[in-house]
Amino acid sequence: MFVHTVFFWLNHPESQDDRNALGAGLETLKAITDISAAYVGKPAETRRPVIDHTYDFSLTLVFSNKAAHDLYQAHQVHLAFVDKCAHLWERVKIYDAVS
Repeated sequence: MFVHTVFFWLNHPESQDDRNALGAGLETLKAITDISAAYVGKPAETRRPVIDHTYDFSLTLVFSNKAAHDLYQAHQVHLAFVDKCAHLWERVKIYDAVS
């Protein structure tokens, strides 16, 4: 299994239009058939010193293996998402894990 987790910080977190646009863009990624499971989320209301809740959106994608992840990276839907939405975020942090 290959798990790809991405955190997004918006340029303008106060903008509901930007939030809606990024959320909608993230949802388009679920159409990519190489993904086994996809979750789009926002920070939970948990507050402990070890929890980073500074991000605006998270994306967690599960793939059967690294090859499926690599296909996703080059998929036209993913590339269109980046092209359309990259202006919305100021920072992206990615964590990939395998089991």
